[in-house]
Amino acid sequence: MTKELADYAVKLVSGIFLALIAGSAQADPIVIESPPYRVAMLELYTSEGCSSCPPADRWVSGLKTQPDLWRRFIPLSFHVDYWDYIGWPDRFASPAFSDRQRRHASGQSMRTIYTPGFFLNGAEWRWRGGDLGAELEQVPAGTLEVAINDADLTVRFVSELQHGDLRASVALLGFGLETRVKAGENAGRTLSHDFVVLSVEEAALKLEGNVFKARLASPSRKVDAQRYAIVAWVNSKGSQVPIQAAGGWWELM
Repeated sequence: MTKELADYAVKLVSGIFLALIAGSAQADPIVIESPPYRVAMLELYTSEGCSSCPPADRWVSGLKTQPDLWRRFIPLSFHVDYWDYIGWPDRFASPAFSDRQRRHASGQSMRTIYTPGFFLNGAEWRWRGGDLGAELEQVPAGTLEVAINDADLTVRFVSELQHGDLRASVALLGFGLETRVKAGENAGRTLSHDFVVLSVEEAALKLEGNVFKARLASPSRKVDAQRYAIVAWVNSKGSQVPIQAAGGWWELM
């Protein structure tokens, strides 16, 4: 064997070895798991077209440094589209998020919806800028797990409580997002956002033995953010009240 051919063989084997290592690393899923007690889900309904929303947005952003994040509570910021007509279309807004807030309000017999509006575990929550800790209770709920691969993710929910038909939702959250608002009530301001819901996918959970399971596509990152997180929650069919939630940072390679 010539020296050139020997060098080529060494490079070829080295390349295959590195490719196998990279492939095995990509195959290892990211696993996010809840504790056995209920993780509170705090939903903020907000809009870049609402002049009253920035203080609530800033307060929610401050929660990302709290030690109980992901373990006792999970904030989600849903941007609604019903203020777009006053001059500034919110790039994070979705009619589906506005509909979600309306369904929450209907379940609470609320006469109207508004921003900033909060729901804690599916119930209207009056925000006064204080601490969230006093609102949290450790109620047994079961364990929710999300295993994220490159192409898809698997949701597993184990609970000793009796449940009927269940559905799983998985949201991609974006952090460190900024918008220079040029029109509407916040014209001339630069707004900063965290916990922004960028997408939500839903699927029915199927009972296999004593475990509820669902498989969904991994969320696509159509919005560039400084950081991302994955949040999953489980609710009964026909209800938006979360039974259990799990969340964590989604670190990208």
